[in-house]
Amino acid sequence: MVRYSATPSNEAKTAKARGEYLRVSFKNTREAAATISGMQLHKAVQFLEDVKAHKRAVPFRRFNGGVGRTAQAKEWNTTQARWPVKSAEFLLDLLQNAEANAKAKELDAEKLVIKHIQVQQAPKMRRRTYRAHGRINPYQSHPCHVELIVAEAGSQEVAAKAPKSKKLTKKTAVIKAKAALRRGE
Repeated sequence: MVRYSATPSNEAKTAKARGEYLRVSFKNTREAAATISGMQLHKAVQFLEDVKAHKRAVPFRRFNGGVGRTAQAKEWNTTQARWPVKSAEFLLDLLQNAEANAKAKELDAEKLVIKHIQVQQAPKMRRRTYRAHGRINPYQSHPCHVELIVAEAGSQEVAAKAPKSKKLTKKTAVIKAKAALRRGE
């Protein structure tokens, strides 16, 4: 059994899928995954099909250096967007796998919602390129790991693992108590 970074509260109403060491750009896949997070499964599949056909664009919010502008980004209230076709294909494969896993658990495919999707960097694959004057530079690919959890729309939320609570120092405890008094608590 593989560990996921999030744990569903109701295992019976969720299905999982993951891909490791996928040879597709980490940055593009991260942006596409962030866009489909929270969507219904059939809407996410339709969106990614439209991305492959260049009918809709994936907004680039974090890794947006040098990303061009397009009118299709207005849908997401931004200006920078692209059409990462290879990332869309890999994500479509994962969504299809998650849907098959859900059907194996006898879940209703029409009610499935993407509750958790996460993209992480995998170890870089190294090659080299030859430069002028006899020099050699690295020529690396940036693969990624992708994990996702889909759940039926009426089921409980997928809870991320809670971070360990920090122990308050005396100074921060006093500051928080004063703030609570000011608010009238």
